[in-house]
Amino acid sequence: MSDKTPITVAYGDGIGPEIMKVTLDVIQAAGAKLEIEEIEIGEKVYARGNTAGIESSSWESLLRTRVFLKAPITTPQGGGFKSLNVTTRKTLGLYANVRPCVSYYPFIDIKYPEMDLVIMRENEEDTYAGIEHRQTDQVTQCLKLITSPGSEKIIRYAFEYARANNRKKVTCFVKDNIMKITDGLFHRIFNEVGEEYPDIEKESWIVDIGAAKLATAPELFDVVVMENLYGDILSDVTAQMTGSVGLAGSANIGDRCAMFEAIHGSAPRHAGKNTANPSGLLLAAVMMLAHINQGDVASKVHNAWLKTIEDGIHTKDIYREGISKLKAGTREFGEAVIERLGQKPSTLKEASYKPFNVKTFDHYDYRKLKRAEKKTVGVDIFLHWYHGTANELGEKLKSTVTDGLKLVMISNRGVKVWPGGLEETFCVDHWRCRFQSANDGEEITHNQIIAQMQKITDAGFDIIKTENLCTFDGVPGFSLAQGQ
Repeated sequence: MSDKTPITVAYGDGIGPEIMKVTLDVIQAAGAKLEIEEIEIGEKVYARGNTAGIESSSWESLLRTRVFLKAPITTPQGGGFKSLNVTTRKTLGLYANVRPCVSYYPFIDIKYPEMDLVIMRENEEDTYAGIEHRQTDQVTQCLKLITSPGSEKIIRYAFEYARANNRKKVTCFVKDNIMKITDGLFHRIFNEVGEEYPDIEKESWIVDIGAAKLATAPELFDVVVMENLYGDILSDVTAQMTGSVGLAGSANIGDRCAMFEAIHGSAPRHAGKNTANPSGLLLAAVMMLAHINQGDVASKVHNAWLKTIEDGIHTKDIYREGISKLKAGTREFGEAVIERLGQKPSTLKEASYKPFNVKTFDHYDYRKLKRAEKKTVGVDIFLHWYHGTANELGEKLKSTVTDGLKLVMISNRGVKVWPGGLEETFCVDHWRCRFQSANDGEEITHNQIIAQMQKITDAGFDIIKTENLCTFDGVPGFSLAQGQ
């Protein structure tokens, strides 16, 4: 039986083939025991008319090896082409995006010499669900989906990672002063899960001021867990703060599969010039080696890389006169790391990897959850309407109200504009009309909602969509309009 671990490798587009070759050369020179299956993804696959950018045979390889080392790819611009990164993460259940961001001062000139943090980004939901619609001439929407199991998985992984890696604090970034239901759920689960880890310090920040602190005092943070969009943005910010996004690798972890990649793009303008920094993909491969229980090789590669940085052998993106000693090309940088295999850094912190695998959920089954008592108490009916003012719309809709319901309010872009709206409020052609039970809190039927929609349609209005207003164990599952 072979002692080699099967992995799937994709060379990608742009600078991808160059940095992947260097990466594989280094880790194999260090003794990585790998059985490599190569697949083709990205630009060439898209060009064949495959809008996903990956063939079915490639999925077979990924499901066989369950470990994917991926170079950057180019996604064609314009509609019809889906991001392969997002598709792979969601299809394989890779819920945790792990991005270490570390200072290599004084060998790389940056403003934050004490920086050593890890961004934990939720990978599967939020606005990255990709559910978007054009609803009117003037309005488009993107749905933000936050789930309790999705939140618990990434938050629990963040705490487990912190404990396994001797990290002292986990910080949560949210915007629940505005998005009280979605971000509020993430924050609540952070508090609940955090109680199970009394040995780890917990804190929460509103994401705007938290981002400001992160950008100016990163030494205050250790592990930072965030929803998908915040994590995507701020992990790039913190990576750039280390000197270059070219230094940052990332792991995408699921209960059954994992993908490892650099965080930067394919940079087609730099392809073939031997100038790209392979460090991001190489450090991603180090994380992969740790994941497949080849921690000794991971440590060997990482320490050789650190020694190369200490010795001033730097690629173009991090080269600085007076600090760097040699401006190395992509190949030459890889050769320098190979030359230093077995050596350790003298100033920078030595790398040491031990096995770390955690299953946050095993065969999670939503059907077994305790279900709340759900009552439908109203409906928001959204209209495409451009014939007048909010007051004129309110007067027209009052004549359509069906028995057992009442028209509570009309909002435009989330702001209440009827009754009692202000002329100063700017409105577009997208109106939310809220109907609730005539007897406050009393349950209404779907037939009443259908009847209300029929009356509105008969009156000549264009219904875009509806959202039922429900309570769960008596707690409203919907937000008020701004100004309501």
